[in-house]
Amino acid sequence: MNLKNLLTNKRGQWAERLAEDYLNKHGLELVQRNYAFQRGEIDLIMRDNNTLVFVEVRYRKNEQFGGGIESIDYKKQKKIQMTAQHYLQNNDRFQDHPCRFDAVLISGESSHPSINWIKNAF
Repeated sequence: MNLKNLLTNKRGQWAERLAEDYLNKHGLELVQRNYAFQRGEIDLIMRDNNTLVFVEVRYRKNEQFGGGIESIDYKKQKKIQMTAQHYLQNNDRFQDHPCRFDAVLISGESSHPSINWIKNAF
């Protein structure tokens, strides 16, 4: 892994932890981090009371090349939905729970990040 990929990976982990902490403070409970299978990955799976929440986390230092929400295009949404379906098929305890897809968008410098939580993002 080259230095750029390593730094990107570390930034991604930082953003996911920040999003998790933010959602915890708003009453959500972590179920699983970084659920992956061959066709996709879900950053965070949380529980909001009885609702299972699949969370996509995006960090942008600036919006020079577009904001975080624009990067969750139709193709990315379908991958996340397919991965969520795989998760539900392999975790019986959540099959009857309502589900939603949220996005947590983080922007700015890491010393003073701005967090925007979008429920039912797609």
